[in-house]
Amino acid sequence: MLDLIRRIGLASEQRFILGEHTLRFEAVLRESLDPLGPTGPGGAPGAPGAVDVIACGSGTAALTLTLTAMGVGPGDEVVVPAFGCAPLAASVVGVGATPVFADIDPYTMVADPHEVERRITHRTAVVMPAHVFSVMADMPRFVEIARRRGVRLLEDSAVAQGGVLAGTPAGLWGEAGVFSFVQVKTLGMPGEGGAVVTRDADLGRRVRMLRNHGQDGTRRFVHHVIGHNSRFDEIQAAFQVHRMAGLAERLQRRAAIAEYYTQRFAPLVERGVVPPPPGRDGRCFYVYTLLAAARDKLRAHLLARGVHTHVYYPRPLPRQAAFARFTRPGDHWPNAERASARILSLPAYPHLSDAQVEHIADAVCAFQGFDAADGRAPEETSP
Repeated sequence: MLDLIRRIGLASEQRFILGEHTLRFEAVLRESLDPLGPTGPGGAPGAPGAVDVIACGSGTAALTLTLTAMGVGPGDEVVVPAFGCAPLAASVVGVGATPVFADIDPYTMVADPHEVERRITHRTAVVMPAHVFSVMADMPRFVEIARRRGVRLLEDSAVAQGGVLAGTPAGLWGEAGVFSFVQVKTLGMPGEGGAVVTRDADLGRRVRMLRNHGQDGTRRFVHHVIGHNSRFDEIQAAFQVHRMAGLAERLQRRAAIAEYYTQRFAPLVERGVVPPPPGRDGRCFYVYTLLAAARDKLRAHLLARGVHTHVYYPRPLPRQAAFARFTRPGDHWPNAERASARILSLPAYPHLSDAQVEHIADAVCAFQGFDAADGRAPEETSP
């Protein structure tokens, strides 16, 4: 990082935003999104990878820019999960539309396709499923629903970079997808950043204008639309290109840790601790999140043993004061509310040693009265 700051700061062009390093980072991201199997999104043979990747100021900005480029505004509704990060709803409100909250699957904690479809009305412009924790949403179902109901599909893949479902990378299932590069994400960086990925060249062109005050890049200070200031930093872009080379290996380590945890915790289901679904298809391993009936007691037990945990979403979005006005009397989201009371995320970052991973698993098992389990820790690889 220090070397990059020196080189970019002393370069003759003195360009610190939207320069050659940002273009290179966008190209590297685009190359990483080539379909990995014989079928593309929705199982369509020969479907292309990303036509355009637009780096921007944050994952939240990526959602806002895309909704704006889609023409979403006042009078429109966007169906979002009731459980997840605030930008899911805030981005919708930010463009003047109304978020409509759909309940989640009680086990995977991603949006339930049936509940999403139930919320579609004649005012629905977009459905916006989100991948959560280590599980990708059921995107084949959402592709089918969007086509059949005539609504647009925006994939909130902010936490899922590197995830692949049925041969299609996260971000390529809808008309557009988004990534976030805030430090805790799988390609996190020391700052804020995000990207829009799309197979629609025209949508990409509009997003690219919107991120830079409505300019199209051909002439400065000529504004075609009212846009935003959501430009990407050159130093961060160069740093991300550098880090991209190790992403696959870091994801592999995360997956190995998650598989070890799941194997260790499988016997705990009947005792009130439920691990996420096993396997790697449709998994992103951003964080490893349990459902625990005695969540707060388990959290205290782990902290006493030096294991820090996190409760990402202690309250469903429609139960947050910021979004309560968008709900209807008597509406409820039982699965989202149950998840908020039970979720607990364990450390799963790739720099954990085998000994640390075993210690974390042992501590969880000990809380449920299990002795240290059989089996070995995941084979350690260099982060």
